[in-house]
Parts: sequence; C-alpha cells; structure tokens
Amino acid sequence: MARALIVVDVQNDFCEGGALGVTGGNDVARGVAAKIGEGGYDLVVTTQDWHVDPGTHWSASPDYLDTWPVHCEAGTAGAELHPAVAAALAATDMPVVGVRKGEYEAAYSGFEGVDDAGRPLAEVLGAAGVEEVDVVGIATDHCVRATALDAHATGLATTVLVDLTAGVAPGTTKVALDLLREKEVRLV
Repeated sequence: MARALIVVDVQNDFCEGGALGVTGGNDVARGVAAKIGEGGYDLVVTTQDWHVDPGTHWSASPDYLDTWPVHCEAGTAGAELHPAVAAALAATDMPVVGVRKGEYEAAYSGFEGVDDAGRPLAEVLGAAGVEEVDVVGIATDHCVRATALDAHATGLATTVLVDLTAGVAPGTTKVALDLLREKEVRLV
C-alpha cells in the first residue's frame, strides 16, 4: 500500500511574519521539514495557495472566515514554501509533486489544485498508487481540514498528524478537529 505525505500550504505568508501568519507556523514548518527528512513515504505532495485574482476571497475588510487580506499572491515570496520545507524537499530522495490552487477563486482543499501538468491531486495520488495519506500543514481549521476531508471522501485512509498543524483560532480549530473525528479521519 503506497503512502503519501500531503504538506498543506506551509508557505511564508502563513507563517509568523507573513501577510496572514498563523501562530506556530514556523514551528510547523520546521517539524514538517524534519518529517520529510525521516523519509518513509512513497510520495510527498505539497499544496500551495497561488492566487492571481481570487475575487472576493481577498478583501480590504476581511471576516477571517470567507474573506481574507491579500496573501499568497502568485509569484511573490509570500506564496513560496517556507525555507525549511523547501530545503527538506530539495534534500529528499522521495518523489515530490507540487499542487497549486486558488488562482481565480477561493480554494481550501488541495484536491481543488493541479500540478504543473494540470493533473488534479486525486489523479496525482492515483497514478502513484497511493491508498493512504498523512496530512500536515497550515491551517488546521481551513485548508488542512478541507484537504483531509476530501482525501477521506476519495477513499484514502487519511490521518492528520495534529502536532504538525497550526490553526488560525482555537475555536475554529476545535470545530475542525471534531468534524474530522466525526467523519472518521484518524487524528494522531
């Protein structure tokens, strides 16, 4: 059974100091880099918000639920992977595929993104024979939740490594974790 590590949106803008920094983001990035360094996966997939013009997803008066300040603008340093994760990916022998999402609309799940060849994440995982995924990254209460739920709905054995995630807010993070449990996504 092939296993993949899905690294969700561990980008500069989502770590402390970024346009939409999440408390604990830099620690998650270092932890994810260490996890990549351990190896043991048949595939590593990174997802990235990659916004060109995501419409109402960006707002001058964000509500931090559906609308957000400008973040992860395509081609900017903020949209790039955190340097610790980028270095770990460059050093690994495991196959790595990057998936980008949200160019022209809001996109929370990695399954809404495509790789450089235009393949959606489900196709990338299927082509690699992946049947089991571990999900890590930022933010627990938004993109990690959405990606894990979609992985599970696709029929993949799905585990969220909670210590390698960071949420936007405690309340929404608790709700997200409760929902994942309810949907029988494994939390470790």
